[in-house]
Amino acid sequence: MKISEIQNILDATVLTGEDQLDRNVVGAGGADLMADVLSAVAKDAVLLTGLTTEQVLRTAKVADVAAVVFVRGKQPDTPVIELAKFYQLPAMLTKYSLFVASGRLYVNGLRGLDGSW
Repeated sequence: MKISEIQNILDATVLTGEDQLDRNVVGAGGADLMADVLSAVAKDAVLLTGLTTEQVLRTAKVADVAAVVFVRGKQPDTPVIELAKFYQLPAMLTKYSLFVASGRLYVNGLRGLDGSW
């Protein structure tokens, strides 16, 4: 699934990475504990999270995720957005909860990651 499709499914606002919306993702994972991200999110996946800290982006960079979606309408501060730009990491914002956003992506064909890739 392309990042642009995720944007449409989640009615998301693109914060950074408008030039990367054609990039494909292999799956999705949702977490607020960054240790869980490192153990369960695969390269080229999309990360859904309710955290809006710089640590989320640093973890996403290490995990080599394709994009980050901030859920529950939580707007990250300017330094977080600037770090996403620096990392050239697409970041989006959706009003949906983590559960609903995950469900919407799942029913549209994007599968979760269980750590066994």
